[in-house]
Amino acid sequence: MPISGASVQLRVPIPEDAAAWHRLFDDPDVMEFHGGASHDLAHYEEFTARQRAHHDHIGVCLYTLLDAAGEPVGFTGAQPWPHEWGPKGEIEIGWRLGRAHWGRGYATLAAETTLERARAVGIRHVVAMVAEENARSIAVIQRLGMKESETYVSPVSKTRGLCFRLDL
Repeated sequence: MPISGASVQLRVPIPEDAAAWHRLFDDPDVMEFHGGASHDLAHYEEFTARQRAHHDHIGVCLYTLLDAAGEPVGFTGAQPWPHEWGPKGEIEIGWRLGRAHWGRGYATLAAETTLERARAVGIRHVVAMVAEENARSIAVIQRLGMKESETYVSPVSKTRGLCFRLDL
């Protein structure tokens, strides 16, 4: 069932969100395009801390996405591209939702809110990197009006990733 209303709740991750992200993403379907395997809680503790630092330094981060009851359903936001390959130096938008929350419109609405926040802090353009097989994320990217610009091959997984761009 699609979410109702035209807004979503995004918050800068709090320390407790590490456990929520760990629980939500401990699913092979969710991690299919992110290495396939779940991460341990320590990974998400570091990851949420890094997002708080991004918010402090650049004004945006991967935010915890909350449902109408205020419960975490995943993350959506923007961060500096975190790898030595690909669109280095760029701000990437992205999302990851718990499997139970797919197909409800969360990713698109939250990504639109992320773009508004990025514009508000003076970010002029963003990229989105996605595995070429990830049709669900490509559909979100296209709804945002992003255009495919480059293709990269991950040096770790050897899979092709598509880079989409959007001027803000």
